[in-house]
Amino acid sequence: MELGIFFWYGLLHAFSPDHLSAIADFSIGKNRKKTFLITMMFAFGHGLMLFLFAKILEYQVIDYKYLQYADIVAALIIASMGAYMILMVVLNRVHLKKHIHNDSEHIHIWFGSEHSHSQKSSFSALTVGALMGIGGVRGMILVLGITNSVSLDIIGAFVAGVSIVFLIIGFLISIFNNSFLSSKENLRAAVFSVGGISLLVGVNMLGGV
Repeated sequence: MELGIFFWYGLLHAFSPDHLSAIADFSIGKNRKKTFLITMMFAFGHGLMLFLFAKILEYQVIDYKYLQYADIVAALIIASMGAYMILMVVLNRVHLKKHIHNDSEHIHIWFGSEHSHSQKSSFSALTVGALMGIGGVRGMILVLGITNSVSLDIIGAFVAGVSIVFLIIGFLISIFNNSFLSSKENLRAAVFSVGGISLLVGVNMLGGV
């Protein structure tokens, strides 16, 4: 029963605007394989952080009011990512290149320098997922009330629920990437829009803390 509850909690938890914004921020412009890897790394980092905090809470009581700072951290991350994406568009540092390989057209998209497009988006998604996991601690406390101990099985059920939602969202974003991001104009518009939504979500979260 506990595993089922944590699985459904993971499903519901993943649908929060901050998580969806983060997935969109990392996945816009990426191919399907990269998008799936990013979503899984984000889910793993998120679940790992919640597991660590849950184990701490088994042995150490934390004043509930202090956990609002965790929400502030998550909000600042989302707002900062959105602001960064908007800045990249304004500074014309969003790039798209096409080439033919094995009789198939490939599109490369990256941010930053025109001459260097190495990216560490998977590691970044893991890191951001972990940091944003701090913001889920308050909700986790309420759900932990049904169990006396936190095990890897329980957190695994939670991560499974989160991952299913993230993979579906990532799949939809990859379809959008393949269908609409074939020109730099479309790419710039998409990045600016996703960044703007992320910034608004972050600011709104800060206002609600």
